[in-house]
Amino acid sequence: MLDLSGLWHLSDETGQYTAAMVLPGDGISALRDAGVIPDPYWGRNEHDLRWISERDWLLTRTFRATGRHMTLVLPMLDTVVDVSLNGKTVLNADSMFRTHRVDVSDALLAGENVITLHFRSAPRVAKARADAQPFPVPFQAENCPIPHGNMLRKPECDFGWDWNIALATFGLYGDIRLEPHGPRIADVVVAQRHAGGHVVVDCTVHGEGIADGLDVSMSLCGERVVGQMAKNRATLSIEIKAPELWWPVGQGLQVLHDLVVSVAGAKVTRRVGLRDIELVTTPDDSGAGFALHINGRPVFMKGANWIPADALAGAITPDGCRDLLHSAVDANMNMIRIWGGGRYEPDWFYDLCDEMGLLVWHDFMFACHLYASTDAFLADIDGEVREQVARLNHHACIALWCGDNELLGALNWYPESRAHRDRYLVAYDRLNRTIETALKDTAPTAIWWPSSPSPGLMDFSDNWHDDRSGDMHFWSVWHEGRDFEHYRDVRPRFCSEFGFQSYPSTDVIRRFAEPADFNIASPVMESHQKNAGGNARIAETMFRYFRFPNGFEDFVYLSQVQQALAIKTAVTHWRGLKPHCMGTLYWQLNDTWPVCSWSSLDHGGGWKLLHYAARRFYADVTVVALPEGDQITLRAVNDTAEACDVDIEAFAVAPSGQMRLLERASMTAPTEHAASILSVSGTALTEDEVLWFDWTVDGGDTRSDHFAPRRYKSYPLVAPCISTDIVPDGSAWRITFTAQHLALFAAVEADQPGRFSDNCFDLAPDRPVTIRFQPRDGTVQPTFTLRDLHSATYHT
Repeated sequence: MLDLSGLWHLSDETGQYTAAMVLPGDGISALRDAGVIPDPYWGRNEHDLRWISERDWLLTRTFRATGRHMTLVLPMLDTVVDVSLNGKTVLNADSMFRTHRVDVSDALLAGENVITLHFRSAPRVAKARADAQPFPVPFQAENCPIPHGNMLRKPECDFGWDWNIALATFGLYGDIRLEPHGPRIADVVVAQRHAGGHVVVDCTVHGEGIADGLDVSMSLCGERVVGQMAKNRATLSIEIKAPELWWPVGQGLQVLHDLVVSVAGAKVTRRVGLRDIELVTTPDDSGAGFALHINGRPVFMKGANWIPADALAGAITPDGCRDLLHSAVDANMNMIRIWGGGRYEPDWFYDLCDEMGLLVWHDFMFACHLYASTDAFLADIDGEVREQVARLNHHACIALWCGDNELLGALNWYPESRAHRDRYLVAYDRLNRTIETALKDTAPTAIWWPSSPSPGLMDFSDNWHDDRSGDMHFWSVWHEGRDFEHYRDVRPRFCSEFGFQSYPSTDVIRRFAEPADFNIASPVMESHQKNAGGNARIAETMFRYFRFPNGFEDFVYLSQVQQALAIKTAVTHWRGLKPHCMGTLYWQLNDTWPVCSWSSLDHGGGWKLLHYAARRFYADVTVVALPEGDQITLRAVNDTAEACDVDIEAFAVAPSGQMRLLERASMTAPTEHAASILSVSGTALTEDEVLWFDWTVDGGDTRSDHFAPRRYKSYPLVAPCISTDIVPDGSAWRITFTAQHLALFAAVEADQPGRFSDNCFDLAPDRPVTIRFQPRDGTVQPTFTLRDLHSATYHT
């Protein structure tokens, strides 16, 4: 193999702009690193850099080859690219979602060679394709300031989204290489049949250039079988009589085994987890359930939606993604949903999910737009789906494949589709059936879900506000400005999208704005808010729930408290409905750049206050407070594999911090459903008191939470007078907070990068809280800044 990664030369079509560029990488990062353009994430620079996407760009390098019979391989090539070798065009590529393999024997020279990648302007090509359609194919203009992204097989959020910068970048994000000709194992499709404590692993081997009758071997868990190739294909099976099973995190161990396939001198290894997975949609009195059963056990899915880790794909690294995924696991998540407007991730990404026990709901890459239904487009989609499913099917983390994101709803969003619904519905059905057929042909045992949200197979309603069956997207609280309490008015079977925005953390804001811009109405702050009316909605909601913050940094803090409160309201209520509801995936886990958004992790991986809250409300065993009429019911939720003992005390707490014991209760919390442990009458609390409750699980550490029956602005809080004790703790710092009066949503910030063990917690007298801060590097004691609801919203 000849690796062509490394240093290339970049220039635009006119030769006006040039830079060195390293592959894998993206062109905008290369121009920035060379000083040709400023940082696109700073200030309002984005708007002055869109010209980059309007030009063609050329990447060139020379290399030496010793032989001529080679195949050029280009994975994740973004996107419309003419590839020439020694002046001869060898490839016209137009999909980032396919791996391009081309025989270059007729163009390759023994000795020095020149290779050129000619990147065509994505917006220009997209417009030409839109103009050539037999009828209009609308796109989300509100989200995408660069038009017609639905015409290209490229991450659609590259054209902008309501959380993403719009630059339509270009580049190559896999390893570009030349491979010598010879027998090759192209794909290994793995299926598992579990029964009676045994598992049979079926392996279908797809080869290239392998003669009929050659032996092909498969080994797994100490067992080995041999078969013969016929027409570049073979199917082998191994029975494992005492399998060590793979479980999602929180349910058991993530045991992985090497499956090795060898034939004609070629060998591939796939790491597989032995696990059975089933989507159960049994009809019931409400409609139909939506529950994933892993190894026969129903598992409540707790997680968030995943978008690309950076808007500039060259900045996406295994270490960076590992940190984001670890943060998901650290917040007690067991599933992420790879959203359909992004990209299929590299192999190493799914390896990480396998290792961490994170299940993946995987959309195919279609989101919110309408799409072409020409034969050529559908043929390309057929190939895309077959390639991606064959590449990824063996991963234990892959839970289900979903046809698209919100395309059923999109049928009602555009004047063209509303006026000619039958035409666009038929076009959608052609696309959806193409995806389904390709999936089932490639991996017959894979779980298929037609769209998200969807009430189920052959139902073309959009399921935005229907909670009877299927998965639901519930956006009324954010997009319609409804109260947080509206989350309690629906009973989803599985909510795969819902969210509320906040500002990025102050340290992230400083990466794109000067202090002079620290105002939500400044042009820079508005440029880093991509959802129309988003800043106004954050501020208006604050007026409803809180006293208005004292200054900009308090506003940032309170926006994150508010976001955490919104998502906590939804998740705790829906977890309290278990097993009626069996999954919540909030929008969204991560950010692509520093921006106001729905994420719980800042761009760069820092934890917003929502993520700390998520670690608590996604705990495997927790107690949730559900208002029911004039009662507040406390329910124990146990998502572990075994029943556990829960002991609870409920108190009324006043702003002064004075606490009155209301009730005590104990129960053995079952695993199959949420169980009421006690109920408190609303009249048990005075007008100024909130409900505070402590609980232990199997006699372990005490956990606490509070529930405010009224809006926080109505409570006459007093200054909590918090004292802080900071001591070194190895390479970290241990901080103990003690309050003289009630402190709600106490949150601490550091002036250097690092991770807190906890944040956004409550304090009461005689109940100190101790946390740790682990700096990313350095041994100098950080300066910590503490905020709480009183300090942020009361003038002192």
